[in-house]
Amino acid sequence: MHDSPLVIVGAGACGMVAGLAAAKRGVRVLVLEKGTEPAGNTVRSTGLIPAAGTRFQREVGIFDDSPDLMVEDILKKNGYESDPEITNLLCEESGPLIEWLVDEAGCEMVCYTDFLYPGQSRHRMHGPKDGYGSELVRQLQDALREDPIIELRTDIPVVGLLSHEGRVTGVESAEGEIPATAVVLALNGFGGDREMVERYLGPEAAAALYYGSPNNTGEGIRWGMALGAATEHMGSYQGHASVAAPDGPLVTWGVVVNGAILVNREGRRFGCETVGYSEYAGAVMAQPGGEAWEIFDEEVYGASLGTRFDEVVEVGKVIRSDTLEELAEIFGLPADALAQTVEETNRSARGEAQDPFGRDEFPGGPLEPPYYGIHVRGALFHTQGGLKVDTRARVLRPDGTHIQGLYAGGGTAFGVSGSGYRGYSSGNGLLAAAVLGKVAGEAAASETVEDPPS
Repeated sequence: MHDSPLVIVGAGACGMVAGLAAAKRGVRVLVLEKGTEPAGNTVRSTGLIPAAGTRFQREVGIFDDSPDLMVEDILKKNGYESDPEITNLLCEESGPLIEWLVDEAGCEMVCYTDFLYPGQSRHRMHGPKDGYGSELVRQLQDALREDPIIELRTDIPVVGLLSHEGRVTGVESAEGEIPATAVVLALNGFGGDREMVERYLGPEAAAALYYGSPNNTGEGIRWGMALGAATEHMGSYQGHASVAAPDGPLVTWGVVVNGAILVNREGRRFGCETVGYSEYAGAVMAQPGGEAWEIFDEEVYGASLGTRFDEVVEVGKVIRSDTLEELAEIFGLPADALAQTVEETNRSARGEAQDPFGRDEFPGGPLEPPYYGIHVRGALFHTQGGLKVDTRARVLRPDGTHIQGLYAGGGTAFGVSGSGYRGYSSGNGLLAAAVLGKVAGEAAASETVEDPPS
């Protein structure tokens, strides 16, 4: 057993960061991924991690951000529902994580200043210059393959945990038992398990489009629960209010931030779009058919180019029309109602009337011809509840004691989005995955050195 590796289950951002962090401490690592390649939800994401106080922020002129301010932003968004210690941990370690990824793992990171993401009072999104989540995965995978004491094995499903006298001692894989000095559960959540989604998130989320990895089937959470682990915020998830119908691609929320509105089948707005893409997902899911139409103009269109919006344009999901009447006809919406909605919106954008839903930001001004539209759906991206962990990423029992030899991060561990879908701040999922991955890797490595199992 002394020669056994640290076993990490899952090769998304959490698992790969955990592996790199443990290897930097001189511990041999085995990363097991049930898919054919490292990916998880990370490859489907923007690849952007929020972080406060980095040198990359300072390079673009941001000198007034701090972990304390980041904590306050997250808590305001989730109604002060997230665990204070974990929230503080993620924010305090966010900046060092980003710089570690660059300096120690060889990743590329820049701070994006294109627009303020929902839930953030400062520009603090960091990620690769190009390629989004797929590029972040590629860079992490390259770093893993360059490290001689990390073995990454794909297409190896883990089917359970091995334990002895209350301590986790390895995993049961499709190829047999694998002993381990410790195990890090870096799987994602349960968004791909309809039964768990319906049980914990409710029928509306279960009926929505699922836009996360199909491999996110909740087994890591179930394994922990079987060993007596506590769970937290199991009803929490990240939704998105605008995935192009019927099944993608994602329409970046930057289009709304730049001035777009959303209407339902009746051609009417149904809320304040700028509350955030996850919070507004519930509003879209509640509309007939769980669908909506994103309406904007040439100025908003131009301001949105050069982002993931380009993908939506390239696949032909953006419809252009010289008149609202024609656009309404193409989408099968009532023309009179749509025209009235746009005129009401324009009065608010010109400052002539208060917006009935409380929206006070229309950066593109009044909507003018030509007009654009995208048929969208509300979607479930990933779950935010999971096993309860401490600030060393150790999995906890309800009485606060930890299960020896077991660590968790990513979607297997609970996040900092509170109890529902309204509390999600942009990047919360990747923030928790990457920071808890690094913490878990380092803590498990320390345990391996200090207290190897007998």
